[in-house]
Amino acid sequence: MNLSVEDKTTLRTSVGDFPLDQYCLRIDGRELKILHVSAVISQMEESHFLRELRERLPYGVTLWAAAIALAHEVAARADDFKDKRVLELGAGAGLPGIVAASLEAKVVQTDRNELTMALGRRNLMLNGVETIEQRVVDWTNWNDDAQYDWIIGSDILYGEEMHPHLRRIFESNLASEGRILLSDPFRSVSLKLLEALEADGWSITHGKGSIGAEPSPRRIAAFELLPP
Repeated sequence: MNLSVEDKTTLRTSVGDFPLDQYCLRIDGRELKILHVSAVISQMEESHFLRELRERLPYGVTLWAAAIALAHEVAARADDFKDKRVLELGAGAGLPGIVAASLEAKVVQTDRNELTMALGRRNLMLNGVETIEQRVVDWTNWNDDAQYDWIIGSDILYGEEMHPHLRRIFESNLASEGRILLSDPFRSVSLKLLEALEADGWSITHGKGSIGAEPSPRRIAAFELLPP
């Protein structure tokens, strides 16, 4: 797929044109804007995406409930992110990492899909963010040996076959006294990895919230992980 974002209204790809929506989030008096192909908040919207769009678009060009929740969680920890080095896994459209950068964190955003990262770059330009480094990388072919104070990710635990690769990244790239912050809509497969980590001595705490309006808000958990 190839991407051309010549304006704020259309995502042009080799499989067709898709209208772009814009999500706005206010952080300390500043408004951040994220372009995306629709929002996947409710279970019904997720089912529609998986049924109608997953073969045409990568997950990351949509705005998922967990990304919104993680962005708010990062914003609520402003002092903890200031001047810290942050690795964002599965960055997608880039909202959580952009929030972290707005708090003066040094952010590296990663995703395996070039189309997704191209839209992410458009969002960096839209928000005037010049400090984020972006990399197109695959967790199965990971060669980053840097240490990060925070590793963050929204709804990245859904593929059980990726759990060993994520564990390796968590264990090798988290700095001493570093923390991991993950948001997830309580997927059962996600809980498998968290339970395995906890059994191996990781400390895991979580808070609960919801994204979206009644009558069907999406329940999201924010998990903070500390290594043994």
